Amino acid sequence: MQATATVLVYSDDAGTREQVRLASGRRPAPDVPAVEFVECATPAAVLRELDNGGIDVCVLDGEAVPMGGMGMCRQIKDEIFRCPPVLVLIGRPQDAWLATWSRADAAVTLPVEPVEFASALASLLRDRKALSA
Repeated sequence: MQATATVLVYSDDAGTREQVRLASGRRPAPDVPAVEFVECATPAAVLRELDNGGIDVCVLDGEAVPMGGMGMCRQIKDEIFRCPPVLVLIGRPQDAWLATWSRADAAVTLPVEPVEFASALASLLRDRKALSA
């Protein structure tokens, strides 16, 4: 198993980025690698980091401004070759259909509930590991 996984977190809100870091902890589950975070506050920063490579999972805030995480997700799924799995943070459960439209691999509601979030992140990390094996 690789030593660490890199998780990109996109939100214009530093508090939301902190919720993600705290909810996942150093390792979201015992059978996945420890995580390191790359934080982005703008869509341009997300694209730059994805172009640089090395991102294992993206966590995108659906409520981010000026571009929401769902629009960002749809864009990167179209533009990034071998786009990493994407977990979208949605404002309410009824927005799950929008996460599907954006081609997100998973969605959880805000505010971040630690057990639900860590489970979803760990699942995406497992899937990523299985694809690369």
